[in-house]
Amino acid sequence: MKIFVLGGGVIGVTTAYYLAEAGHEVTVFDRQKGPALETSFANAGEVSPGYASPWAGPGIPLKAIKWLLMKHGPLVVRPAFDPHMWTWLLKMLRNCTADRYAINKARMVPLAEYSRDTLKALREATGIAYDERTKGTLQLFRTQKQLDGTGGDVEVLKKYGVPYELLDPDGCIGAEPALAGVREKFVGGLRLPGDETGDCKMFTDRLAELCVARGVTFEYGTQIRRFTKNRNRIVSVGTDQRSRAADAYVLALGSYSARFMRLLRRPIPVYPVKGYSITVPIKDAAAAPESTVMDETYKVAITRLGDRIRVGGTAEISGFDLRLHESRRRTLEHSVGDLFPDGGDLKAASFWCGLRPMTPDGPPLIGRTEFSNLYLNTGHGTLGWTMACGSAKVLSDIISSKVPDIDVRELGPERYLR
Repeated sequence: MKIFVLGGGVIGVTTAYYLAEAGHEVTVFDRQKGPALETSFANAGEVSPGYASPWAGPGIPLKAIKWLLMKHGPLVVRPAFDPHMWTWLLKMLRNCTADRYAINKARMVPLAEYSRDTLKALREATGIAYDERTKGTLQLFRTQKQLDGTGGDVEVLKKYGVPYELLDPDGCIGAEPALAGVREKFVGGLRLPGDETGDCKMFTDRLAELCVARGVTFEYGTQIRRFTKNRNRIVSVGTDQRSRAADAYVLALGSYSARFMRLLRRPIPVYPVKGYSITVPIKDAAAAPESTVMDETYKVAITRLGDRIRVGGTAEISGFDLRLHESRRRTLEHSVGDLFPDGGDLKAASFWCGLRPMTPDGPPLIGRTEFSNLYLNTGHGTLGWTMACGSAKVLSDIISSKVPDIDVRELGPERYLR
């Protein structure tokens, strides 16, 4: 089939790769001048199936109030006259129950685990390199209360067979030797040895090159304007240049996917949640992290990417606003400077933000829409890099009329119609 993939981030490019591998004729459209120049550009760098959890869960509303009052809190809400924002927030609150958390978690973990394994297979098959490391993730607890509260997380990890280690301070230092200099600042940690790290932008660039070698066409600098439909089929997609027709279409435009589904009068509850990062040159490798350290207090991920430290965090609900707020930079600098004071040169750090496409329940949207030839691959939130390869392989199988390796029947948009 002739297939158009709309979106050139990590989700769109991985989708194009697996569709090409399945024998389809694929064209990728993106408004930027190259791949992975928006949300995929400078994310936290984690491939973390062990952290595949919904944001909506029991106790979150009360925690959110606390976070909003913290100086370096992980949550920011900038209210706007936007009905989509408030509708999305209300739907998220509805999912903040133990029962719904369990259902949503059960939909996310298998996909995240499958995606990590699919990424490994891709790496072995192609030799693709992207400053990857397979040294796990360490969730670091600064207080005894945080450490004591890991019981629920551990039970979930046991249930899904995710390897884990509960560590005392010595164990944390064993995993991350640079923490020895700040031993008094934490009481323990939860380590997930199966997690990986890597530069998402570098991966997407190199996978795009592999796509081209397999016959995929990329049309950069192309704005998607509209779809033309006829009953239950998409007839063509209109760009800022001309209308184009294909046999099937994949909407992988991240947060912007929702706008196009509204134009088709088939709304999906995907809303942007802005995240920030700084990228810090390493000045002393021995004083830098080995892999990823999750600072539980500030919900900040500190990741080693080659000769750089990527520090990512914050959930800012402010619509499609891409302004960089210095208060967010100070939070990221505070976390990494507190735990790895001699690891990087903060004065030389670059500052970035991106819009994570979030669903109110947590799992992404993967599968066919009510239109017979329009498919979705969006809504991955903070887990786009973690779930990219698995989501793309699953969707490629669906489009190719193959049975996916995992059950994804509950990931389609129809779950919101029930």
